[in-house]
Amino acid sequence: MTEERRNLDREIPTCGSVIGGKHNKCVIFPVKSSMIAESMERSNKNWIVQTKPVYESDLIVQVGEFCFHLHKLPMVARSKYLNRMIIQNSSHEVQNNNSVSTIQLNNLPGGPMAFELVMKFCYGWKVDLTAKNVAPLYCATHFLEMTDDLAQGNLTSKAEAFLSFVISSSWKDTFKVLKSCESISRCANQLHIPKRCSEAIARKACMNPESFCNSDYNVDNVRLEVVADNWWFKDVLILRIDHFIEVIESGKQRGMKFEVAESCIAHWTMRWFARLMSEFENLMLNNSTDKLKAMAIESLIRLLPEEENSVTSTFLLHILKLGSVMKIDSQLLTRIESRLAMMLEKCHASDLLVKNYGDDDGVYDVAIVTRIVKFYASHISDNAQSNLSDVGRLVDAYLMLVAQDQNLKADGFLVLAEALPQDARVCCNNLYRAIDMYLKAHPELTEEERTCLCRSLKYHKLSQAAREHITKNNRLPLKYVTSFILLEQVSMTKPRTPFGLVDQQMRNRVVVGESKCPGTSWTMNSQNEINMMKREVATMKGQLNDIQMCKTKLQGQVKKGFNYKKNLASVRKIVCFGFNNSKFRSFDFAPLSA
Repeated sequence: MTEERRNLDREIPTCGSVIGGKHNKCVIFPVKSSMIAESMERSNKNWIVQTKPVYESDLIVQVGEFCFHLHKLPMVARSKYLNRMIIQNSSHEVQNNNSVSTIQLNNLPGGPMAFELVMKFCYGWKVDLTAKNVAPLYCATHFLEMTDDLAQGNLTSKAEAFLSFVISSSWKDTFKVLKSCESISRCANQLHIPKRCSEAIARKACMNPESFCNSDYNVDNVRLEVVADNWWFKDVLILRIDHFIEVIESGKQRGMKFEVAESCIAHWTMRWFARLMSEFENLMLNNSTDKLKAMAIESLIRLLPEEENSVTSTFLLHILKLGSVMKIDSQLLTRIESRLAMMLEKCHASDLLVKNYGDDDGVYDVAIVTRIVKFYASHISDNAQSNLSDVGRLVDAYLMLVAQDQNLKADGFLVLAEALPQDARVCCNNLYRAIDMYLKAHPELTEEERTCLCRSLKYHKLSQAAREHITKNNRLPLKYVTSFILLEQVSMTKPRTPFGLVDQQMRNRVVVGESKCPGTSWTMNSQNEINMMKREVATMKGQLNDIQMCKTKLQGQVKKGFNYKKNLASVRKIVCFGFNNSKFRSFDFAPLSA
């Protein structure tokens, strides 16, 4: 194996990430200088350069809180900017009879650390360049105009050469360069450093990982393993939002698979979301960063692939949650809501669980799910192939998951239960289970609140087992249980004529409105059948009058302090004895007069 192929600077992807050998490093050896420094000493925040022979310092450069006591000759020989600033200050120095020039560099990219490297280079000392300091130094040399036309082999060209080498040769060092640009964003963007790094990362991410080296390539017995398309996800998680977006956009331009791009966006966003929500929970958010974070979320939304099924519903819900918290552009929120609404029919209840934050809020954000369901219900007419019953089952299953949340308000539960039209539910059994679970977890609810929760339940859409359970359920409001008992009694005492069954079916389909099938019609074969139906309807009206009277009497008893648990059994007995039974009179219930 040749020495070139043993180069440890090459990196091999393995085990879901990239491992490498030694980190890239460059040492710039002394150049011919007009003045050599014998020593450089730092005292607190002052740098003092001693030369041999000894020359007094005639230049003070202030960089932030640090003062560099230097000499004009070696500095102006390498920097056009310093030369120009010294000339501008010379007239002021003559007037004050002062030979020491003072220059302030408060906006120098890289700050004191970058200027320290510049100082060493100008005085002929060796300069150590690494992936972490090369970008700030490169920006500082551009600011100071240390170009080759002033002095051959100046610092700008040397920093540029090492920067290009790092970006092209080292995967991990490219990330270090990109991270170092965060503190010098304006200057780095002007010099296109983040763009170059992002393109290099995207180029390697789109490559087959095995192409990083030959199949027989081996470094210190480290073998190449099979690597998935997401081997690079872990490394890009550390990037800031703007740099991450540049990587993804560059990847798309190079033909990155949209499912890989979406998966990477989801990984990055979930990690950022957890960190952001932690700040939100600890009240660490402040107005100075809110706008930046809102812009970041908006950028992420615009970056999402538009292809169908390219983004999961769980991920979109978290994005919508982020956008709602940070109050981003309403049009972008509507775009996410629209995509989620179209995905509801294929969702599972667990996909809708989005954690909430705040002491007074529930564990899960029910309001955001309600928004999606309402959006779906309002646009269902636009989609001829919509399956409303599937969404109805989804909502009921979700309500069962969140029903036991102690902090979930009754209003929030009810609004979601009623968000869909009534024909969305063919059967209300699961809705009843959810309501019963909620009532069990919230025993402090008032009778009025319990009644409101139960109004979504429809008698004809419950199974016989559910109806029987309701009549024995002490958690339900008395008014509601009484109504069910009476309806059960009507069903049991109804005349069983040959045409009674036909009337029952018609009542279920036409009066109650359970059937929505187009083209359904009822045809009578004879006038006798029509007359029989009329008599059945007349009988039903009389029974309904009896029910109404019984209901009025029961309500009067409740207002007078009727004990529900003590007298519920009596209510059942009253109904079961029949409407004309003498027991009615003992409870002050009388049938309607003719």
